[in-house]
Amino acid sequence: MEQVGKVLSFICIALIVLVVFSIFYFVASKGLATFVGKDRVNIFSFLFGTDWNPSQVGADGKRLVGALPMFLGSFIVTFLSAIVATPFAIGAAVFMTEISPKKGSKILQPVIELLVGIPSVVYGFIGLSVIVPFIRGVFGGTGFGILSGTFVLFVMILPTVTSMTVDALKAVPRYYREASLGLGATRWQTIYKVILRAAVPGILTAVVFGMARAFGEALAIQMVIGNSAVMPTSLTTPAATLTSILTMGIGNTIMGTVENNVLWSLALLLLLMSLVFNIIIRMIGKKGEMK
Repeated sequence: MEQVGKVLSFICIALIVLVVFSIFYFVASKGLATFVGKDRVNIFSFLFGTDWNPSQVGADGKRLVGALPMFLGSFIVTFLSAIVATPFAIGAAVFMTEISPKKGSKILQPVIELLVGIPSVVYGFIGLSVIVPFIRGVFGGTGFGILSGTFVLFVMILPTVTSMTVDALKAVPRYYREASLGLGATRWQTIYKVILRAAVPGILTAVVFGMARAFGEALAIQMVIGNSAVMPTSLTTPAATLTSILTMGIGNTIMGTVENNVLWSLALLLLLMSLVFNIIIRMIGKKGEMK
């Protein structure tokens, strides 16, 4: 029976690895066709170009496939949402683990679980109905833009960052707290000087994981950001992200054309960035391991 269990476990693991490599190979083969096919596109023009209109040809006779506006849009909205969500997540986690563990968990845990279970389209619809008009009324303009996307993603990644921060704080050994209190530190000094500092690797992992979640979000951000593939000039003007352009265009192009291939190139770029986020998470996790 033990041998059968080992074989079944190996088959399951091998199947998972095969599926992951198959997905990566499929996306890479489609994405690289933009740079090696008959309509060869310069990779630097793709990464650093600012004009996005794959169906049109520029003055130099080459396709307008500059992906920098979407790449910057994705990064800006991801970092801003993480910056806004982190203080709230740390505060909620400290309340749940150090201030009021019983009542805090009883009140906040169901709220976190509810936020996790809400579909992305609901977040997008709420952002479209509430946040966009609010931004329009306060700052003017259309209301669509990076600021609206930041508020939507802030709410979406908050439960993820909070849950992982709670786990990081609970992983701090109890004798850290006892030693700090035994030396005469107050509860707040213990939380700030000892517990939070000991949990920094876990908190950073939670933040990066939330950023990876925000970077790959598509439907909700598409509904509030404006989907204008231009360089972002302010937080309140329409912009675009990699995922919003992908979801809008992938169903309206013909397989094998330049318009379709460049969208697969955006998907490959998104996949590589997800891989980078995972590598960062693993590095932080290894650095924070207790010896």
